[in-house]
Order: sequence, then C-alpha cells, then structure tokens
Amino acid sequence: MADKAIDKLKDTIRELTRRTRGHRLVDIVHELKTALTGWKAYFGIAEVLSPLREIDKWVRRRLRCYAWQQWGSAGYRELRKRGHCTRGLEHKQKARMGHGA
Repeated sequence: MADKAIDKLKDTIRELTRRTRGHRLVDIVHELKTALTGWKAYFGIAEVLSPLREIDKWVRRRLRCYAWQQWGSAGYRELRKRGHCTRGLEHKQKARMGHGA
C-alpha cells in the first residue's frame, strides 16, 4: 500500500476522531465504520496485513482518547463502573504526564 494512501486515511480518521467534535462515541464509530469499510473495499486486493494491523491499533487508541475526553475527570470512575481494575492506573497516568512517581 502506498504511504500517501495511508496518510490520507489517517487524515480522515483524525478528522472524524477529533476530541473536540462533541459527538457521541457511537456516532463516531458509525462514521468510522463507513470510512474504513470503503477504504478496505478499495484496497482489499492488497494482501499486506502489517499496515492494517498498525492502523487498527492506532484507530483503537484514538477512540480510547475520545472516550477519555468525554468522561473528563470522572475517567477512573467510568472504568470502575465498566468493571475494569484501576489499581495502579493513577500512578501510571501521573508518571506519563511527568508529575513524578
């Protein structure tokens, strides 16, 4: 797959997953599904899986960032409400943001 095509796809995904768009996550996923399905149909002949895996990881990360932005400061409460263990996440978050250990 051409780097130019992947860059154009990433630009489209960036536009759809801007965290300040103010749309529901369900709507964003629906729009992404439409864009990614069309892209896959157009480039489906290519049998190169590694760029597709990387794009998949990248899209998932963008969606997680979008969800965290919507949750705001209640992010850890949302994770606990959804059944995820948050032990140690605050420490990792602070360390990633440069606030010391």
